[in-house]
Amino acid sequence: MIGENFFCFLPVIPVRAAASDPSEIVTQLLFGEVGEILEFEEPWLKIKNAHDGYEGYIDYKQIFTISNAAKEEILNSGQRQKSALLSYNTPIGPIQTLKGSMLNENLSQFKVDDYSFEKITQNNSPSKHANIGEVALEFLNAPYLWGGRTQFGIDCSGFTQAVLREFGVELLRDASMQVTQGIAIGFEDIQVGDLAFFSNSKDKVTHVGILLEDNKIIHASGRVKIETLNKEGIFSTELNKQTHRLTHLRRYLI
Repeated sequence: MIGENFFCFLPVIPVRAAASDPSEIVTQLLFGEVGEILEFEEPWLKIKNAHDGYEGYIDYKQIFTISNAAKEEILNSGQRQKSALLSYNTPIGPIQTLKGSMLNENLSQFKVDDYSFEKITQNNSPSKHANIGEVALEFLNAPYLWGGRTQFGIDCSGFTQAVLREFGVELLRDASMQVTQGIAIGFEDIQVGDLAFFSNSKDKVTHVGILLEDNKIIHASGRVKIETLNKEGIFSTELNKQTHRLTHLRRYLI
């Protein structure tokens, strides 16, 4: 990846001073901004923003790599979003883009290399729903942000806290705290809305997600996304490997 060009495909990405989630946020990337990858040590990229020359560290799961031609086309266009908020269907699903994003909002659709983007009009925008799975899906593709609690940047426990609050459940802030609440259940008993917790090599709970149907889990890792849960943990089809070790399952909605 070193030396390749990147394209920011999420609404906003935190850029940090060092390769660590708790590190200071020094700036942000907005949708459509491009630049160069300077260093790579999973999961961190050191990048240089082509628009202002600023350097910093981002999660490698939050960008696409693109060709030189695509990068130059974006830089030469100079188009920036002027509306406060727009919605687009993208290769990873629907997202919302913010004022200042690098795009021509007059186009109903556009491509960056082989990646296609289509503006969502009011007539085909997703409707609001009331069950827990559909509330969770309202956060789909929100970028991961350590300490974040909104659709424009959220961490794993901020995500579970925000979703379950819609159903009258007040969770504590961190995953290691949330695992002390609710009722323990077995893998055979899981249902939509249960929480799955994951631990590091020292058995400290460090991650949490919300169970959906068919052994799917929605969680914030790089971005809010849907992956597969098995008895060992989360299997990422993007990375083709297990990424999180399952240690606890708990129920909060009775």
